[in-house]
Amino acid sequence: MITQAHTLGKDESLLVECQNGFRLLPKVCEAFRQMQMAAAQDNVDIQIVSSYRGFDRQLQIWQNKWSGKATLLDANENILDARTLSDQEKILAILTWSALPGASRHHWGSDLDVYDKNAVEKSHHDFQLVCSEYDQGPCTQLNNWLNEHAIKYGFSRPYAQYNGGIAREPWHLSFQASADKMLGLLDEKVILANLTKSDILGLDSIIANMPEIYQRFVLNRGLV
Repeated sequence: MITQAHTLGKDESLLVECQNGFRLLPKVCEAFRQMQMAAAQDNVDIQIVSSYRGFDRQLQIWQNKWSGKATLLDANENILDARTLSDQEKILAILTWSALPGASRHHWGSDLDVYDKNAVEKSHHDFQLVCSEYDQGPCTQLNNWLNEHAIKYGFSRPYAQYNGGIAREPWHLSFQASADKMLGLLDEKVILANLTKSDILGLDSIIANMPEIYQRFVLNRGLV
């Protein structure tokens, strides 16, 4: 049974190891394997870059970006100077690329990031997981293949377009049936209550901006 603890990245009991240590829900792993085999027949080598991430790992990503240990980017992948940003601007910059802990689709076991491993290795490319690699780079064939075939295996691409919320992520796949169940359990108050029990940096600003954060980034409704 799926609970809010699963949506928060606090319960890993439903997950199985899918490939190379990456964990997903069983149905998601099965669908991914089927899609992976089909892609291989078209000389596309779909491999997982990232799958399940728990709350603690997402919190670490947030802390590193807030404290300046990790780089902040705008939606066009331009580097931002965190020293020039207000707390609100810093929150928006972080959320453009990294989800709020407790509100990441990667908590659910339904979502994963993928790349074309063979194509990247053959190109001797220093893989960075950026849009240019999927638009006109080693993962372009993969991107085109997913555009045509991913839906056949139950996968959607929730960040296919940037609408003012989360940046475009052509590598991000979501197993729609499982993700919709998790989405139905999301609760703004529960997410915020969970954060207040953590040591997350910028908590006061998160609380002050939570209504916008929830609509614009958690639900990815963007600018309205």
